[in-house]
Amino acid sequence: MSGHSKWSKIKRKKGVNDVRRGQLWSKIARRIIMAAKDGGGNLDDNLTLRYAVDEGRAANMPNDTINKAIKKGTGELGPVSYEQILYEGFGSGGVAVMAECLTDNRNRTAPELRRIFEMAGGQLGASGSVAWMFKKKGTFSIDAGATDEDTLMSVVLDAGADDLVSEDGTFEVTCDPAVFADVKQALADAGIPVETAAVSQLADNPIQITDPEHAQKVLRLLENLEEHDDVQHVYANFDIADDVMAKVEQ
Repeated sequence: MSGHSKWSKIKRKKGVNDVRRGQLWSKIARRIIMAAKDGGGNLDDNLTLRYAVDEGRAANMPNDTINKAIKKGTGELGPVSYEQILYEGFGSGGVAVMAECLTDNRNRTAPELRRIFEMAGGQLGASGSVAWMFKKKGTFSIDAGATDEDTLMSVVLDAGADDLVSEDGTFEVTCDPAVFADVKQALADAGIPVETAAVSQLADNPIQITDPEHAQKVLRLLENLEEHDDVQHVYANFDIADDVMAKVEQ
């Protein structure tokens, strides 16, 4: 799959949770709040909210926590101060990195992210410095043991998906964001379980990292960004060959 996020594959292969459960709930709650603020609190009318709530349920968030986040977003529990900001920069070896954030204080978030970049041998860039290297796509990850490739291909292509590949025991499906809901519903109707489903930023031309030291620095940068409370999603345009990854993991 051209340009698919190597970072998401590495996290899945390593079996590493993005964040601790409590922190994960906090991040998802912010997404629910912003979705409800932007589109209202009705899940039937607000697909973004529905996806955020589905994500919360998949992470075993209590219903009370989910409902409270929705009410915060609709203003029933007072004003919402979060704003969405995209931070862009470069990691070791010139790897392009984007961090989508929801923050209540950009004057706190920006210097903290700058320090994370610099500590990993990178630098925070200006707005627009790397975003042009990515395209927004709907992405789905499906365990290869859950269905056969022919069946899956028929389901997702009929629903409007662009691509399907099999790699490391997982089927990866991509689609235009406009048909994300259609593909997701088609998978549900076919009874095919989905491991992850999201609208992501995929790199057009990933950089091949051949130096284990650069690879280690890039992975450290992405891990530290993921752990920051304000960071929602992290994207990067790199690929690491298996032999290089093996050296990093030694």
